[in-house]
Amino acid sequence: MRPPVSGGAHVPAVALTPPPAFAARSTSVEGSPLREILALTARPGIISFAGGLPAPELFDTEGLRAAYDAAFTDSARRALQYSTTEGAPELREIVAARAAARGLPTGADDVLVTSGSQQALTLITTALVEPGDVVLVENPTYLAALQCFGLAGARVVAVPCDEDGILPDALAEIVERERPKLLYTVPTFQNPTGRTLPAARRAAVADIAARLGLWLVEDDPYGDLRYEGDHIPWLAAHPGAEDRTALLGSFSKIMAPGLRLGWLRAPAALRRAAVVAKQAADLHTSTVDQLAAAHYLGAADLDAHVDTVRAAYRARRDALLGGLGDALPAGSSWNRPEGGMFVWARLPEGHDAGALLDSAIAHQVAFVPGAPFFTTLPDPRTLRLSFTTHTPEEIEEGLRRLGATIRAA
Repeated sequence: MRPPVSGGAHVPAVALTPPPAFAARSTSVEGSPLREILALTARPGIISFAGGLPAPELFDTEGLRAAYDAAFTDSARRALQYSTTEGAPELREIVAARAAARGLPTGADDVLVTSGSQQALTLITTALVEPGDVVLVENPTYLAALQCFGLAGARVVAVPCDEDGILPDALAEIVERERPKLLYTVPTFQNPTGRTLPAARRAAVADIAARLGLWLVEDDPYGDLRYEGDHIPWLAAHPGAEDRTALLGSFSKIMAPGLRLGWLRAPAALRRAAVVAKQAADLHTSTVDQLAAAHYLGAADLDAHVDTVRAAYRARRDALLGGLGDALPAGSSWNRPEGGMFVWARLPEGHDAGALLDSAIAHQVAFVPGAPFFTTLPDPRTLRLSFTTHTPEEIEEGLRRLGATIRAA
């Protein structure tokens, strides 16, 4: 009952009108099933092959703590103040120098610092994609990219792939038929499959983009995590791709994901459009985190740290690959990635990876079913296994539990 007002009178009941509906895009795109799985696997005792999480014991906590101390000691007022949208000049210089050292001529003015490479993808999507535009992706592809394009109202079309990635002839046919706005690709140690696009195919993709008119969005969060084989130049470094490639990078896998620091290298006009989109999103990335990262990269030997990480992850990859034959049923197949964080496996006919997940969690082990990563015709027999989070001994135990799960099913 409504309380009385002065004099004993009562306020008459008023019919309430509901607020307007949510935007259609907010209800048409589902939440990430991967994030839901990660919530389930956060319980103590579970060995999880689900999340692509860097190993926390490998973080350079002392070096990063010293970098934050230096950021406050040297320039506390600046560290705590608003900053420019493009990013701290010293951090942009370092990013540019690292890109140039890998064979891609880059200046600081070519770089935009972002709040993780995921934000870089969102900014590029905001700058380029209108509702109804066609966006091409690998099949399967990175799950959060599908969310990003879905929220933009894009029509996502899958490009046929094999065990090495995009098939250039199929790409050319689709570009001519669909007239897409952009191709999104993770060509090096792809998420979720771990595969790497060969150099000859990269050159062909760049040529197709130049001939037929296509933006390329090259996502490279894993490129520093190579355990064997030779470095392959970025798509952005190939002739024909120079004026149409947005290259996305991240410090999450080689420093720490909690920093939420990424970067975007793009042609001038596209970069300016991304800057405007970022101003509308968050004004700028955290100043103190940028300055601390710049201090760290100036004082520490990042390459030596990455070498340590690579050695640990190589051993973990090998432990996973060495035990899959006993854990998975006869007739299963899987790849051997030369780097990155993931192995892609396929169960034999009659198996459904998604149906196994609840049983796996009951056995205190987890993985990610492959079906959500597909844009069309999902393969229910596929699964993604991340090997970076756990030690080789924990991986062996996790595979024992996975094998028990499959035998029980």
